[in-house]
Amino acid sequence: MSNQDREQVVEHVKAAYAEGRFDKLEFDDRLERAMTARVHGDLMPIMHELYGSRPVAPAAYPPVTGWGAPGHHHHMRADTAGERLGAAAAHLLPLTGLLAIGPLIMLLAGGKTSPYIRKHAVEALNFQLTLLGATVLLAITFVGVVLMPVLWIGGVILSVVGGLAALGEGGFRYPLTLRLVK
Repeated sequence: MSNQDREQVVEHVKAAYAEGRFDKLEFDDRLERAMTARVHGDLMPIMHELYGSRPVAPAAYPPVTGWGAPGHHHHMRADTAGERLGAAAAHLLPLTGLLAIGPLIMLLAGGKTSPYIRKHAVEALNFQLTLLGATVLLAITFVGVVLMPVLWIGGVILSVVGGLAALGEGGFRYPLTLRLVK
């Protein structure tokens, strides 16, 4: 949820107060609740109080961005099936042998128009770059050469899981991944 969402609800509260629909204490209460809202569900009761049983939404909610640091579990939704397919392709194209090139293609092709595709393409690209880097580093040791197949099998499994999560409008973060591309 962004500050813009909060500000839109605050504007509705200010307008209702200016119309004399409630007193200063109620205004302060609603204003505080709107400014400290953490999710859209916190804003809806305020709008319900202002407009009754059919609340007026504070305009269209912009897509939530970022999976961020621990504690930030934002869920970004795809607007169309095409976006879900594009995001899934970012995870699954490496399985065709395109490795980091597949997610990069999806990032460049769909990342500018769809935040959903961009988020999944960046995550898949970072994972593929981490996987390639780990492969190069493991190749210089005997133990690493033995572990490489395990690493690549895990990469295939995680790519499939990421693709399925993207198709189902879910957020997905690859474990143990260096986030080189933002």
